[in-house]
Amino acid sequence: MSKLVQTWRLDHGQQTLVLATGDENMAFVAYWGASLPANTCLETLVAAHERDVTGGMIDIHSPVSLCPVEGDAFPGQPGLLGTNQQGEALMPVFKLQSAEQTDQGLEFNYRDQINGLTYQARIAKSDYSCVWRLGASLVADQPIALQWLAAPVFPAADALPEIHEYAGRWVGEFQLHQRQWGPSALVRENRTGRTGHEHFPGLLQSSTGAGHTRGEVYAWHYGWSGGHKMVAEQLPDGRRQVQFGHVSGAYRGWQTEFHTADLYVTHSTRGMNGISVPMQRLVRDEILPAGFAEKPRPVHYNCWEAIYFDHSMDKLYELASQAAQLGAERFVLDDGWFGQRDDDTTSLGDWVLDRRKYPLGLQPLIDAVKAQGLGFGLWFEPEMVNEDSELYRAHPEWLLGPVEQTRGRQQLVLNMAIPGVQEYLYEHLAAMLSAYDIEYIKWDHNRVLPHADAAQTYALYALLGRLRAAFPDVEIESCASGGGRIDYGILQYTQRVWLSDSNDAMERLRIQHQSSVFLPLVVTGSHVGPRHCHSSGRTHTMAFRAWVAAQRHIGMEMDPNELTSDEAEQLRKVVSWWKANREWLQTADILRLDSADEAVLAEQQLAANGERFVVFAGTSDTSLQISPRPLRLTGLDDQAQYQINLLNKDELVGLSRGTTVLKQQALNLSGAYLMNYGVTLPWQFPNAMWVLEGKII
Repeated sequence: MSKLVQTWRLDHGQQTLVLATGDENMAFVAYWGASLPANTCLETLVAAHERDVTGGMIDIHSPVSLCPVEGDAFPGQPGLLGTNQQGEALMPVFKLQSAEQTDQGLEFNYRDQINGLTYQARIAKSDYSCVWRLGASLVADQPIALQWLAAPVFPAADALPEIHEYAGRWVGEFQLHQRQWGPSALVRENRTGRTGHEHFPGLLQSSTGAGHTRGEVYAWHYGWSGGHKMVAEQLPDGRRQVQFGHVSGAYRGWQTEFHTADLYVTHSTRGMNGISVPMQRLVRDEILPAGFAEKPRPVHYNCWEAIYFDHSMDKLYELASQAAQLGAERFVLDDGWFGQRDDDTTSLGDWVLDRRKYPLGLQPLIDAVKAQGLGFGLWFEPEMVNEDSELYRAHPEWLLGPVEQTRGRQQLVLNMAIPGVQEYLYEHLAAMLSAYDIEYIKWDHNRVLPHADAAQTYALYALLGRLRAAFPDVEIESCASGGGRIDYGILQYTQRVWLSDSNDAMERLRIQHQSSVFLPLVVTGSHVGPRHCHSSGRTHTMAFRAWVAAQRHIGMEMDPNELTSDEAEQLRKVVSWWKANREWLQTADILRLDSADEAVLAEQQLAANGERFVVFAGTSDTSLQISPRPLRLTGLDDQAQYQINLLNKDELVGLSRGTTVLKQQALNLSGAYLMNYGVTLPWQFPNAMWVLEGKII
């Protein structure tokens, strides 16, 4: 490295970030990890960072810079790939123009005079949690074709051998897969045009055997609601890098200005919980509107699985009354209220009320809903169109992709980047929101795009932003066949995500558990489904269904007429408990627990002041041993005394024949004991939940 070294240091919570450059070249991360002493000599640190070279190599390692480029013998994936109008590959030589450091972060500006390119990298501290927010932009003097632009690139740690990535499918989101670094790059491209069930844009790197409460972990999340690409690469010399950006080809045509989405990264020496807590707090305290997390979340009732497309007024009035009796506080009218929508083959795009079903408009239904003390929500799927619709017949040119494309769910996609489409959708949605007292929109997105296009996502953000500005009190849920569009980009415009279309409580137990690395309770919708699960064919007890839903923002989505009196009473009891505790649950940290019993999937929701908690311990299978093993808690004051109580003793079963103390009474135990030994819970059948309350005494 040249002796003309410049260095920058940023400290954020328990993390230190050191960047450096020589001869005004692109900066690189020389250190990212646990806090360093304040008196650390940065020049010595950078010198110590330099690696040896040997035979068969070039004379010096091309650094894993914020934007590695072609032309400098970098042996890995470049951070920028494009061509000029002569078809020549861009091989920029960026030189530092300015570096502005503030208490909140760093901004680097670079110029490549030969190709006429200006590159900017931004590194900012989150306001309320220990997360770094990274972003990059590129401006060209003349239009270029850009295939790839990575957000600022951070190296991955040499000492941490494990990679954890997310995969999934419809009704099976957030499946965590563990891999080892190897000689081939792990490259993942999501070309569905939305965040995707298949590849949540996140990555974890951990030490061997790291768990929820122990070990070292790094995390990346790309906050983008379109197609994304991820590269996790080990170079031939052993160094590692992680890149995230828009999917290849997302920037279509000749353009002069390009931006990545924000990339959110953090580090922990305290296991997975050490990265999930700051990520949850980032969403709760910074991405969501100010004060939103403290506003009581109403209990939902969604009528879809009770009526489908049969919008009988008498049935809807009955459902509103029944939902209120069960404890619901918001009634959501789902698909089927508009156009000539009697099934899923018609009328998407015709966002006018179906006067056959609602001859007097929506007001009579809204009045009936409000008479039960419920708020009113409405379903839309604005980005889609059916061929059998007035909109398509009037504007076939508004289609995204060719007419001959494969259909998806009997619908096509509107090209949101066309100004006329934007205006049409805004006018029709705004007309409904202006005419009626609608407090909530379920915004659905039920098919993949014919191709990934960044312009589609930017146009969606623009439409959502315009609606949010005009109707700031209307809450919006992001639903995309369930969890197909969940990321920190969409959450800047919405206040809730529909985690999965699965109403199988066993599946949701796992999905909720895995997604809590990035999502807090306050944005995560979870509903009690019907007794017989439509997505898996399984049957679960009301107690299990209700307690799983109570782990997040609770709701109901079934026909109340199927409930027995015992089931209705059980549901009311759980809903009542959730309402009584939501004030602190909405701002609680979700801490996943390392269970010594593989059959138990458990989490602990710890109040912001640390004075109370609730443990949800779900049994997903029969235990390998005869009796459940003690469950260690986490995040407690080891010197404090806690009173713990088994909330749902009424769910004890006859085969639990022992004298476990919690069956009869509360226990007073120290935080040290609860964290080092744990809680001994009673025996239970699979597909059941123990709920344990604790508080400092």
